[in-house]
Amino acid sequence: MPRARLRGTQSFGPRSLSRRLAQLLPGFPDVTVCVAFSGGADSTALLAALAHLKRPPLKVRALHVDHRLHPHSSSWAAHCRRVARAFDVPLQVRTANVARARGESLEAAARAARYQLLAAALGEGEALVTAHHQDDQLETVLLQLLRGAGLAGIAAMPATASFARGALVRPLLPWSRAELSAWVRSQGLDWIEDPGNSELRLDRNYLRTRVLPLIRERWPAAAATVSRAARHAAEAQRLLDALGAADAARASFGAMLSAQRLRTLPPERRRNALRFWITSAGHLAPPASRLEEIAGPLLQARADAQPFVRWEGTLLQRQADLLSLRAASGANGVPGAAPALRLEEVTWPWRRRRTCALPAPGGKLTLKRDARGPLDLDALPATLTIRARRGGERLRPVRGGPRRALKSLLQEARVPVAQRARLPLIFAAETLIAVADLWLDESVQASTASRRRARLIWSAA
Repeated sequence: MPRARLRGTQSFGPRSLSRRLAQLLPGFPDVTVCVAFSGGADSTALLAALAHLKRPPLKVRALHVDHRLHPHSSSWAAHCRRVARAFDVPLQVRTANVARARGESLEAAARAARYQLLAAALGEGEALVTAHHQDDQLETVLLQLLRGAGLAGIAAMPATASFARGALVRPLLPWSRAELSAWVRSQGLDWIEDPGNSELRLDRNYLRTRVLPLIRERWPAAAATVSRAARHAAEAQRLLDALGAADAARASFGAMLSAQRLRTLPPERRRNALRFWITSAGHLAPPASRLEEIAGPLLQARADAQPFVRWEGTLLQRQADLLSLRAASGANGVPGAAPALRLEEVTWPWRRRRTCALPAPGGKLTLKRDARGPLDLDALPATLTIRARRGGERLRPVRGGPRRALKSLLQEARVPVAQRARLPLIFAAETLIAVADLWLDESVQASTASRRRARLIWSAA
């Protein structure tokens, strides 16, 4: 395919895309962007327009995922290679192994596999740019409404979001499918038509083919107005997230939550705080019925009952007063006794790597830069030592207060016995300076004079 001369006469084009990216990406054009390139009309429009803009300091590359679910998938990958070569854009083709979990649709499994590959391929600080447009947003909002979604679902797809080691950016949301297709045709470009888009057994295809034409006949501006409603929902969700973060912080005990403190919240704020805590830990939000179970019966159960709730790969358990999260495992996801952590002098040169993976089942420790963090990075030696409890450990968790026995702190906090055995202890030489992400010694606590602050995060296995 000869390199097309991009005329940019439509409302969509390289100039308008450049203005949009300048709004979404700080530092544009001094950035690196990676196009998720399927070869369809929408991603072809995105790649072609970016190729026109591709000059230093802007760096552009592309990724194509071959799901191997269609007999023509290899020829589609070859087409994407030809298009990328024509526009002088480096392209990588990644092959997916799509494995469905029980009850999961093939489309959902393919999407999960695709984003897993895209995340793994994304560089540090790089922006993954996708071709989602205004009509995709309309379809997503309507599908979420029909599924009974809350504000987060109705807010649909944000223009920007954190993703892997960089960001996920959707610059085409202001434009319709028709505008993008018209622009691609005006440039004389070819694209792939996926026959799967006409399968009416899929909800999105049925909505697109049978329902939306009738809606647009009556309400021609439906895509634009529903996109505006999604932005309003996203704004409301951000307010709920801020409230959830504050409520979860007041109930937090390291990486866990206090059932007693959660019970002091009104039911709707309790559910909101739980949802925020669960999703912030990287788990899928539970269905409404499971969330009601957590916010009600689980929190009200006897302290010695150790109830749990399981959903889609996640297990939430209450032990004494504390709620913890972990990946569900074992028969029917029933939790058993946690295996003891056995560490023998694991060293952590934290200046070279901010995350330290511990031997199973220890999880990992991460030092995350945070301007309001409680830890003073300048107070840390270059190498830390991590090990399990041996008995007799002490630290000073309150500035100016007494040194406390770790055993007493754990008992007062009612940390479950099984959890105590797994807590990684962090030492500077022979001085205990942190207990997982629960307590910090006075010697490393940040003050108003601290120049570099951070937060220690323990992700349990």
